[in-house]
Amino acid sequence: MVKVLSGVWALLIGIVLIMLGNGLHFTLIGLRGGIEGFSAAELAVVTSGYFAGFLAGARHSPALIRRVGHVRVFAALGSFMSAGLIAFPLLTEPWAWTLLRVLVGFCMSGIYVTAESWLNDASTNETRGKVLSAYMIAQTLGIIGAQGLLTLGDAGTSVLFIAASILVSVSFAPILLTVTPVPAVEVARPMGLGALFAASPLGTAGIFLLGGVYATQSGMGAVFGSQIGMSAGEIALFVAMLFAGALVLQYPVGWLSDQMDRRRLILLAAALGAGSCLCGWMAGDRLVPLMAAAFFAGGVTTPLYALFLAYVNDYLPAEDMAAASGGLVFCFGLGAILGPLMAGWGMQVFDPFAFWLVLGGTFGAIAVYALYRMTRSAAVPVSETESYLGVLPTASPVAVEAAGVWSAEQAGAEREDGAG
Repeated sequence: MVKVLSGVWALLIGIVLIMLGNGLHFTLIGLRGGIEGFSAAELAVVTSGYFAGFLAGARHSPALIRRVGHVRVFAALGSFMSAGLIAFPLLTEPWAWTLLRVLVGFCMSGIYVTAESWLNDASTNETRGKVLSAYMIAQTLGIIGAQGLLTLGDAGTSVLFIAASILVSVSFAPILLTVTPVPAVEVARPMGLGALFAASPLGTAGIFLLGGVYATQSGMGAVFGSQIGMSAGEIALFVAMLFAGALVLQYPVGWLSDQMDRRRLILLAAALGAGSCLCGWMAGDRLVPLMAAAFFAGGVTTPLYALFLAYVNDYLPAEDMAAASGGLVFCFGLGAILGPLMAGWGMQVFDPFAFWLVLGGTFGAIAVYALYRMTRSAAVPVSETESYLGVLPTASPVAVEAAGVWSAEQAGAEREDGAG
């Protein structure tokens, strides 16, 4: 493993620093928005702006890279993102924050595309799975670590936004000083949603709903904490638990994914998410039950994303997997734009605890639809399924496509070994 990572360590360090800055700003938006008196509905629009920008970046960044190259795109997007983070405390209006979040989301998506194309180029068929796994762990650790930084400054001042900007700026040094340019990334044209739904109704509908879950957790979790009176430290811990759960549950869900009917596992994971949200709603403002609910609700979200990707690939020929990956990323992005809007509306009309009801209802819809699909068709035999790889919802189409290729190759090799 050390030998595998020796060629990509600078990228991984850079990604950790980027995620420290981006993760800090994500939680800080909810906390500072509460201080500024923004409503839940206004902060929901601000949250959705990030995912709208992220979706646009996933579509247009490959064309920018082909035109001017990886290094220039990476440096330019990093500069714009750093500037955007500093601008938040200077323009404390919901419309300005929404525009800035669109910008930051676009830049972050382009940074992912660039970094992931470098990682993919630096990997071989034998090492790609380990490299992608290390990349996903680096992202998650960066997000969790960012929550600890939230307690080091006053959210009512500019200091934490400046810190986030500095982290993003510094992150480019290890990457740009060590990585050599690679050929422009090629991303397959996304499969149309109609064709994608025809190939896998559960995968398409499930990943759309999961987009709403992930965006609501990551974008509105801090808003919820702020509105029920949590301190900055408690909000940081609450958001950290959402992602810590994913880090812990990713492996067991992945192992089970290769042992049983994936529809049943989707049903069980979504039911666990719904049950956790119900417990969170019933917990009121009691801290320990809230943290436990966040751990399990967040813990099943990221594994479900990778599980849906693997499930869809089970029903596709290898030549269609790349196009399907792009379609799934687009579908997830649409859900991520709409999910926070629904949660913000519920929190505005009812009370902050509607946060849990919207999340739980969405998890419940995934579980019910998975149960319905189990009655409509037979399961793919476990011996014929593609291998599972823990891809994060923040990944660009580059990493999703690379994971699909690795999964197909890995499953094919295992079948050959079994036949031999």
